[in-house]
Amino acid sequence: GWQASMKSGSLSYVLPCNRLPVQLMSQVRVYTSNGQKKDLGSEDANRSTSEETLHKVGTGRQETSNAGQKQSFLQEPIQVKVKAVLKKREYGPKYTQNNFITGVRAINEFCLKSSDLDQLRKIKRRSPHDDTETFTVYLRSDVEAKSLEVWGSPEALARERKRRKEAEIKYRENLFRNQRLLREYKEFFGNTKPRSSAAAMFFKGPGKVVMVAICINGLNFFFKLLAWVYTGSASMFSEAIHSLADTCNQALLALGISQSARTPDPSHPYGFTNMRYIASLISGVGIFMMGAGLSWYHGIIGLLHPHPIESLLWAYCILAGSLVSEGATLLVAINEIRRSARAKGLSFYQYVVESRDPSTNVVLLEDAAAVLSVAVAATCMGLTSLTGNPYYDSVGSLGVGTLLGTVSAFLIYTNTEALLGRSIQPEQLQRLTELLESDPVVRAIHDVKATDMGMSKVRFKAEVDFDGRVVTRSYLEKQDIEQLLQEIQQVKTLEELEAFMLKHGENIIDTLGAEVDRLEKDLKQRNPDVRHVDLEIL
Repeated sequence: GWQASMKSGSLSYVLPCNRLPVQLMSQVRVYTSNGQKKDLGSEDANRSTSEETLHKVGTGRQETSNAGQKQSFLQEPIQVKVKAVLKKREYGPKYTQNNFITGVRAINEFCLKSSDLDQLRKIKRRSPHDDTETFTVYLRSDVEAKSLEVWGSPEALARERKRRKEAEIKYRENLFRNQRLLREYKEFFGNTKPRSSAAAMFFKGPGKVVMVAICINGLNFFFKLLAWVYTGSASMFSEAIHSLADTCNQALLALGISQSARTPDPSHPYGFTNMRYIASLISGVGIFMMGAGLSWYHGIIGLLHPHPIESLLWAYCILAGSLVSEGATLLVAINEIRRSARAKGLSFYQYVVESRDPSTNVVLLEDAAAVLSVAVAATCMGLTSLTGNPYYDSVGSLGVGTLLGTVSAFLIYTNTEALLGRSIQPEQLQRLTELLESDPVVRAIHDVKATDMGMSKVRFKAEVDFDGRVVTRSYLEKQDIEQLLQEIQQVKTLEELEAFMLKHGENIIDTLGAEVDRLEKDLKQRNPDVRHVDLEIL
């Protein structure tokens, strides 16, 4: 193969030969970064003359061939261009000390006063929030130096932090104690303040449906229990247990509705809306255990140990009243679901299957099961009255248990799917995707995910490939081009070029952040269900 050896001021090539190597010299021209040319082949005449002597060995044909190769190499000089590059900078702890810190963090973390910050350098930065103006930040190194100046040593600062932490814990304990005393005071003397928003939730929408169901099912349980005590009917016992399970489950739903209205806190930044699904899930399990389980148990006992049934007249009357009351609650739930489904642009079936409103769904399915179970119980009790065979009554109890088991399985499945985090409708996801892709600043989007968090709250996430040219042009449109041109013409050295690029590079990054804020705001405005938007920059 070819072998190259570099000498000072000359470049020699060694040609492969089966007998003797022939060395040929070629002229080297070196270009510096300022465009000046240096002819290294003529630096040392004596050395060039001595190195240009050819050692002729072999026959005349070989000498002629070697001379031709030498002439061809000398006709094409090799040009080497030196590229000027910036020295790679090592970013160590000293560089990261120039990070920015807000005034609130400086006061809390370094135990300073607001007057201590007045003497420090202030820097204006763009706010990451849509509705806030630019805010003032400080260099972290300045804040650390000021804290050492105030407290004297890191040990003293650590002691002050510990003391303040203990004082904060004590303050929270006292605050909790005072809130409890104030609550007891209100319970004793009465609360004259207006009704809270959590209580107002039970007078409209799903809260109203749940409260109506609690009242009606509580009365039904009381009267069915009396009928069972009087008649001893297994079907009536199943109906009484069914009403008790419905009452307890709907009380649990009311608790879930009140908890879902809590405001987000640092431990739960996305709020407590899933409490409705959790309460509905527990309600489904309760229906299965209390309703279906006890009904099956009582029906099996009736089949194994049948006993005669007393007069069923009162049982029929109570079942008729239960049918009317359960039907009224069912109509309230149906009307509420129809109204909500119409507002969302969904059909009645889609709204129920997707469990958009878990509390109303539970009431709807429980009351529908209650109406059907009343019909099953009345039919089986009628057959028992006509034939005198108590087995029909036990079969009715098993039928009611099966119906409740089916309802509970459906509730458990739908609420589990909601808690796992399912995607929104494909049409809605397509609209969000098209909104992003139609923006000029977006080149492409990847890994789009939109999760239904429940109760008309959607979390949208996408990886966005931004068009750097559009972002830069957006930045330049806000600049004075003539002044920018003057700054460019004043750049003469590498240091000035680096300072120029760092200054405008940081401003372009801020412009990119502003574009991300604008896209998130547009998504929320055009789609009110989207509450949380996460755009990752590729």
